[in-house]
Amino acid sequence: MDTTQLVQILADQGQPSYRANQIWYWIANGASTYEEMTNIPLQLRDTLTKSLPLSTLELIDESHAEDGTVRALFHTHDGHPVETVLMRFRDGRRSICLSSQSGCPLTCTFCATGTMSFHRNLTKDEILEQALYFQRFEKLSHAVFMGMGEPMLNLDSVLSACSRLPDIGVTPRRTTISTVGWLPGIENLTKTDSRLRLALSLHAPTDELRTQLVPSNDRYPLSDVLSACRTDAEVRRQKVFIEYVMLGGINDSDLNAKELSKILDPAAFKINLIPYNPTGSYSSSTADRIDTFRTILQKSGLPTTVRLTRGQEIRAACGQLAANRSEHNESP
Repeated sequence: MDTTQLVQILADQGQPSYRANQIWYWIANGASTYEEMTNIPLQLRDTLTKSLPLSTLELIDESHAEDGTVRALFHTHDGHPVETVLMRFRDGRRSICLSSQSGCPLTCTFCATGTMSFHRNLTKDEILEQALYFQRFEKLSHAVFMGMGEPMLNLDSVLSACSRLPDIGVTPRRTTISTVGWLPGIENLTKTDSRLRLALSLHAPTDELRTQLVPSNDRYPLSDVLSACRTDAEVRRQKVFIEYVMLGGINDSDLNAKELSKILDPAAFKINLIPYNPTGSYSSSTADRIDTFRTILQKSGLPTTVRLTRGQEIRAACGQLAANRSEHNESP
C-alpha cells in the first residue's frame, strides 16, 4: 500500500500513530483485506477499505513452471510493468526475485530487460508489495534483487524495503542486492551497517569484453568496481558474490577463466556461474565447457558453483524478464 497515504489518513481520522504498525503487522502476516484486522476499529477499517487499496500493484498474469517456479506480471497504478519470480527449492527455501525498476536503463546486451523501455524507479511500497503478494500463499525465506532494473540506481527505496523484509521472515543475511557495477551505489551500500549481501554481475574478465556485454563498464571500469567490492567485503566481513553468465564462444574460454582467476581474490569473492537462458543473439555454453571453466577457477582457489536454472520454460530464469505482454497492453 501507499504508506505515506496511510499515515495521512490515520492523522485525518485522529488515530494514534501506532495504528500504522498494527496494520503493517497484519499485512506482513498475510492479510489480504482490512476486515481481517480485528484489533483495528471497525469504522477505520471501513474508511481504509474505501480509500486505500492494500496493494497498488495489479496482477496481470501469472505463469507456473514444472519445477515450482512462479512468474508474476504486475502493473503499477500508472500502468508500468513489473515482474517478480518466486523460486521453490527442494530443501524448503522459498526465494523471491524482486524488481527495483520498471525496465532498466543500463541495456546489458544479454539481458531481456535491457531491451525494453525504461519507465521509472519503483517505490519502497511497490518493491515490498511484490514480496507480500507471494507471502499471502507461503512463507518466504530469501530475497534477491535480481529482477527488473539496477538496484543501485534506486538504492534508497531498495534499502527502505529491505528494512521491512525481516517482518515477513527474510533477514538481511538472506537478502542479496545485485548490481552490474554501479560504483556510487556499491560505495553507499558499504557505508551502511546492514548485513545485506552484495552480488556483482560481472560476466567478463577484461574491460574490452565487459564493455561489449555491460555498456555501463565504460563509465565505471572493472578495476574501480572490483576495488569497491573488495572494500565492501573487508568492511562488512562477508564475501561478495560474483555472477558470471556463461555465453558460448564469448566469455567461456580457458583463457577467460584464467584471466578471471587473476583479478578475483578468493578471500573476497565467491563465483556463481550461470548457464545462459537465450534471449537474443547469444547462445549458452555447453555443460562440458561450464564444467571445465569451473575446474580452472577452483584450481586457482576460487570458490565456484554453477547456478541451477529455474523457470526457463515460463521465461522466469536469469536474464529473461522482459514483460513482453505488458509492452502491448501498457497504458500511455
